[in-house]
Amino acid sequence: MSDPTRTSQSTRHATGAARAADRTPATAVAPAVRRPLAAAVRALIAAAALTGLATEADLAPDLPHFLGNFAVQANIAVALVFLWSSHRSWTGRRPVSPRLTGATLFFITLAGLFALFAQAAPSGDTGGFALPGATAGPTGAHAIAGPLLHTVIPLAVLADWLLLTAPGGFRRSDAWQWPAYPLLYLAFTFLPGPPPHALAIAVTACLLPLITIAIDQVRPSPGLHRNRISPTGISPLK
Repeated sequence: MSDPTRTSQSTRHATGAARAADRTPATAVAPAVRRPLAAAVRALIAAAALTGLATEADLAPDLPHFLGNFAVQANIAVALVFLWSSHRSWTGRRPVSPRLTGATLFFITLAGLFALFAQAAPSGDTGGFALPGATAGPTGAHAIAGPLLHTVIPLAVLADWLLLTAPGGFRRSDAWQWPAYPLLYLAFTFLPGPPPHALAIAVTACLLPLITIAIDQVRPSPGLHRNRISPTGISPLK
């Protein structure tokens, strides 16, 4: 004959386990999921950024001048963050923080827009926006490095965000945190006297995070790996 006391305790134990499972983050118990395609794409993006940077470094007059360029800084961030993200995707570890990947997306997109402003600016009025070799009449590999760093890499990072990254990771606080460094960079670069297009760049730096975060909240999921048993949460049956 069954003991009702033991049955009651078992029921209470099951309820407590289920309640604890509801409070447990999915990433704490979910099995590691390797994403080799995402890892390969991100490693390729990082390699392309490093290749472009190495090529452009040959045209820089000195290392401080090269590292002080905003496009160079943005592409260095892409190379480091995407190498890290590629490793995590390959090993099945937790993704890199959306705050960091979002900031990288913002910086490299802004660098591409900076390049457009620099091309429209009068000669000698580009500040730190044009690449070191942009005014040196580059040929051969150097002629490819500029479009690679200013156009191809930003588009590749944008595609990674839209096609390989889960939506909803950005937060409202990112809207004022991301532009902090670009605005300081603008103020320092144009300290002697800001050109007419500096205001347009500043406005772009403030609006772009808001647009990015709004898109991230409403864009559809790119169809990443889902748990076939319980796609929306944890079940005590698993």
